[in-house]
Amino acid sequence: MVIIPAIDIKEGKCVRLAQGDFNRVTVYGDDPVRMAKLWAASGAELIHIVDLDGSVAGLPRNAAIVLDIAKKVKVPVQIGGGIRNMETIAYYLNNGIASVIMGTAALQDEKFVKTAGKAYAGRIILGIDALDGQVAIRGWTQKTSETAIELACRYSGCGIKAIVYTDIKRDGMETGVNIEATQALATAVDIPVIASGGVAGIGDIDKLLAVENTIIYGVIIGRALYNGAISLSEAINRAKALKNNN
Repeated sequence: MVIIPAIDIKEGKCVRLAQGDFNRVTVYGDDPVRMAKLWAASGAELIHIVDLDGSVAGLPRNAAIVLDIAKKVKVPVQIGGGIRNMETIAYYLNNGIASVIMGTAALQDEKFVKTAGKAYAGRIILGIDALDGQVAIRGWTQKTSETAIELACRYSGCGIKAIVYTDIKRDGMETGVNIEATQALATAVDIPVIASGGVAGIGDIDKLLAVENTIIYGVIIGRALYNGAISLSEAINRAKALKNNN
């Protein structure tokens, strides 16, 4: 399982939201590039970036910073937020980004996402954000009636690399990963799942590592890293140790 540090960018700054609320913002730094370098130096194998302004606007707002990160760290970068057309996908993937995450588009334009999945096989990630089990879109500002599992099942067999599954109520709250919902999603689909939202400490890593008979590819950690509740290097070493023991 890959341990993935998160960098959320709003107005050029490195921030975290509480439960996806744009009015509950904590700023952790003015330099997302420096933060990426810190996570890379701590052993990160992948960095997760979200353009929060882009997720609301529907097009990239912090692309220059994102591409600067990809240029200056020797760690693959995945980016989400405002990716809703092929031009944006091509722009990112042709300029050093390893994978792009599609959230709102996954619900609103199934044909487009499947076309992208086939055109860029292994480089498209679905971002499924759920509030009480139901999908939320447009930077979590709009809740829908579709469940996370229903949405995920639409995209089997079309080149999708992974699904980032975020429990919005837990995101940024350090209340623990929603193991049950994550496991249920991973069991229902044949696409690797990345857990996101609520990591509070090393115990959450242990619980995810203990899940059996599913493909949980990785876990994204945000606020717990910034607050020092969990050490990135410790989490990476824990995951590697269990893999070696197996």
